[in-house]
Amino acid sequence: QVQLVESGGGLVQAGGSLRLSCAASGRTFSRYVMAWFRQAPRKEREFVAGISWSGASTYYADSVKGRGTISRDNTKNTVYLQMNSLKPEDTAVYYCAARLRPVIAVAPEYDYWGQGTQVTVSS
Repeated sequence: QVQLVESGGGLVQAGGSLRLSCAASGRTFSRYVMAWFRQAPRKEREFVAGISWSGASTYYADSVKGRGTISRDNTKNTVYLQMNSLKPEDTAVYYCAARLRPVIAVAPEYDYWGQGTQVTVSS
């Protein structure tokens, strides 16, 4: 099992940046594919970005492509999401998630979830 704890959310003005972190417990972090999802009020949880076990492959939703960067440090059991040029529509609770199989942009396919961190972008 793995436990995930997100941090780094907050209130930021449109055009600003945030770096979200997700710290994982356990000694097998490198076995897990990691992803970030987000959920805005009254909307379904949506895929934001995913990263392979080694970090060599990354995947992005069209809505964040060019503005978001996912990365991981397996020595620190941490995955990151750098978000730049933030827009009000990026406002959501951001969750990190883990699974043992390849990256997929479908929330129910992930086995482990963090509690989420709120990102609010003001216009």
